[in-house]
Amino acid sequence: MLKKQMDNPVLKASFEKILAGNQAWVKQVEEDTSGKFKQLAKGQHPEILWIGCADSRVPANQITNTLPGEVFVHRNIANMCVHSDMNMLSVLDYAVNVLKVKHVIVAGHYGCGGVAASLSRKQFGIIDNWLCHIKDVYRFHSEEIDAIENEEEKVNRLVELNVAEQVSNLCSTSIIQNAWKERDDLAVHGMVIDIATGKLIDLDITVTDSEGLGKVFAYH
Repeated sequence: MLKKQMDNPVLKASFEKILAGNQAWVKQVEEDTSGKFKQLAKGQHPEILWIGCADSRVPANQITNTLPGEVFVHRNIANMCVHSDMNMLSVLDYAVNVLKVKHVIVAGHYGCGGVAASLSRKQFGIIDNWLCHIKDVYRFHSEEIDAIENEEEKVNRLVELNVAEQVSNLCSTSIIQNAWKERDDLAVHGMVIDIATGKLIDLDITVTDSEGLGKVFAYH
């Protein structure tokens, strides 16, 4: 049987900080008189599916100033929407077809470490296989990216292009396209977070139907 062992005082202190934080949250829930937490215990009805980066600096609720229950979240390295990723597809299917979210947001962020790593020739471990998907985005736009001399600007431009590509990947799924056949209140958006300012930047990439996807991507 697994047993909790934390003889390291630093490790123990950081873990106890997590528990203390939860106790503070519990107190806040107990003192709330609006009834919102009792309502949340009965179920969720978010209007947003947020597909963001796993980076600790870009939590969806804080970025959008929303409460628990208002945003359904999926996060991974560099906010990727890979067609063969059953984790992402399962989240997408549940959000669109069960929760009936109205907005699917792909949210990248400037200074993304995954995007920066994809521009290098270094090996980082098993993540290299995941980063190949971003390298493909670079391959599609290599002429534009290579023309940018400033390294930070180069990474940030690829962040934007990567978001656009992931929006396209989402829109080409049968999940999104079949939902569009049944309803007209579903939009897919591409956005980028500027961590330094906290601003969520609309890249003016919003798709509400399958027109424009190309004949091999748009299903009948």
